[in-house]
Amino acid sequence: MERQRFANLLRDCSKNALLGRGLRLHGALLRTGLGRDLMLNNDLIDMYSKCGRVHLSRRVFDGMPERNVVSWTALMTGYLQNGDPLASLSCFSRMVGSSCQRPNEFTLSTALKAAGTFGVLATGVQVHGISVKLGLDLVCVVGNCAIDMYSKCWRISEAECVFRSIPFRNLISWNVMIAGYVLVENEQKALALFREMREGGEIPDEYTFASTLKACSYLGAFLEGAQIHAFLIANGFPISSWAAVAGALVDFYIKCGYLSEARRLFDWIEEKNIISWSVLILGYAQAENLSDAMDLFRLLREEINVEVDGFVLSSLIGVFADFALAEQGKQMHAYTVKVPCGLDISVVNSVLDMYLKCGLLDEAKKLFDEIPSRNVVSWTVMITGYGKHGLGKEAVDLFNRMRFESIEPDGVSYLAVFTACSHSGLIEESQEIFSRFRSDRRVKPHVEHFACMVDVLGRSGRVQEAKNLIDSMPMRPNVGIWQTLLSACKVHGHLELGREVGEILLRMDAFNPVNYVMMSNIYLDAGYFKESEHVRELVKRKRLKKVGGCSWVEIDKKMNLFYSSDDSHPLTDRIHEVLDEMERRMKEEIGYVHRVGFALHDVEEESKGESLRVHSEKLAIGLALVSGGLEQGRGVIRVFKNLRVCGDCHEFIKGLSRILKVVFVVRDANRFHKFQDGLCSCRDYW
Repeated sequence: MERQRFANLLRDCSKNALLGRGLRLHGALLRTGLGRDLMLNNDLIDMYSKCGRVHLSRRVFDGMPERNVVSWTALMTGYLQNGDPLASLSCFSRMVGSSCQRPNEFTLSTALKAAGTFGVLATGVQVHGISVKLGLDLVCVVGNCAIDMYSKCWRISEAECVFRSIPFRNLISWNVMIAGYVLVENEQKALALFREMREGGEIPDEYTFASTLKACSYLGAFLEGAQIHAFLIANGFPISSWAAVAGALVDFYIKCGYLSEARRLFDWIEEKNIISWSVLILGYAQAENLSDAMDLFRLLREEINVEVDGFVLSSLIGVFADFALAEQGKQMHAYTVKVPCGLDISVVNSVLDMYLKCGLLDEAKKLFDEIPSRNVVSWTVMITGYGKHGLGKEAVDLFNRMRFESIEPDGVSYLAVFTACSHSGLIEESQEIFSRFRSDRRVKPHVEHFACMVDVLGRSGRVQEAKNLIDSMPMRPNVGIWQTLLSACKVHGHLELGREVGEILLRMDAFNPVNYVMMSNIYLDAGYFKESEHVRELVKRKRLKKVGGCSWVEIDKKMNLFYSSDDSHPLTDRIHEVLDEMERRMKEEIGYVHRVGFALHDVEEESKGESLRVHSEKLAIGLALVSGGLEQGRGVIRVFKNLRVCGDCHEFIKGLSRILKVVFVVRDANRFHKFQDGLCSCRDYW
């Protein structure tokens, strides 16, 4: 009776994570002489694991005079539940290799879960093989975990084989297989399996609907998703209390472009959780409806039953970073220091990235130095920021310092430092690091790493060397790396190699107008007017259109967007007046002339200068000047563009900074340009 009473009390502690009470019970067990009881020790292992004290579970396990399969499985489960799948697999290996215990279906399913979580296919296959030898592979719980493991390791065909081989599938089997299809981005099969499941008479649950709605979201399958929503309502499913389904429905309507429907559904949900809040907030933000996103975020902060988590903060800060909204970003940073999740390294890294993308380098440096435990992402974000600001030497120094502090670089870190070297023309430094990278067996090389080196060589005029590097790559070249080389051929006037690369590109990527524009310009610069005209005719025949240039500037905490030749802004007339006045002054004071080579080639010669006047970055700068930028003592004017800044605009802003004695910071698709006293931080190397 005493033994069973202790067992019941320990299981209650496990269920409710009552660590203090569990510790007292453990002490009482030792005093009563039951401390060596096998069943009670197994309950202790489970209790400590559920309370997040797996090291105490291990201490109990190590002190046990005898162990059974339940003991091993409980410790494995504890490690897995506490985020250490590697230790769980190590425990399984010890059990199989050094003990006489035969694993049961729960041991095997735990090991398969650990292999899937850790993403180690080879180990997962071995565990699955053991289950086959023991005749347990067709047991539903083992088969379900095998499906999940193979899906998480992107071996969906093996997952399908296991799914079809299970003789008596349960609801979890269907759910895991549908979720696996969604995970590997095979949404069509997920929807087909959902239909098969319904035709077979299986009743879906919350997880089935959540995964299927995700598939509809990714596919933009509005009709199918709306039918599922109608089915849920018609059959009385508790959407309002199913947090995952409610969040998936809101996300589905957002992904399909029905933001008002998403908001209506959100307002209808009685018990909103952080998932539904975050999905809608990010939906507004990604739809560039930032005022509603911030209003909703303020409501979330006032909601007493919902705690803001690190994912929401990181995601929202990421949106402000992408749009370079410094003021809103600073407000979010101020908020993060007031909440517990603001200490999450993912949140801190997002704030760091936001400052760098907004061009606030000093604030970023200060924050980086204050981070108590930087991870590889922190270092990589800072290296990337230095590179974007043209501070290649500083990026290389930081990369070396990271390694000195025993933070091993990953593939993204190498990519960041290569890009920084490319933007600053650091050939020797990049070659030295590239050599180190190729000998680093921990990091898998990707075509993007080689593309950075091609860019470094191409920018310096060593285009044939860059071509040789592409030819020696261990993987197939992609469109991006050929475009990098073609751009270098254009800059340095290498017609023959440019023609060769252009032909490759037009075969690989025949419907990308960028390739045709580069080829046309190469021919034009070399004086091959007929060839240039022929390429432009191909563009017209294929009806291809370039992505439009878009620039934006923040005035009084409001983002103002401009497109080329945009006349929709209410201050358009005043913008053109101030731009005309600036151009007149620049002509008189510093002899500025338009670089018409950057104008459209299909307009008349006398119209080329006019077309350059309405580039989106000039319009954004014009608004900044109209809104107080001409005043003495004005701070830095910051403008952002979705494409690379053109050569004429680059010269224009340099001249403007000289005559106005104003600092302009322009972030384009490649990097930051800081214009001051007629010079640019990129040293005309962009």
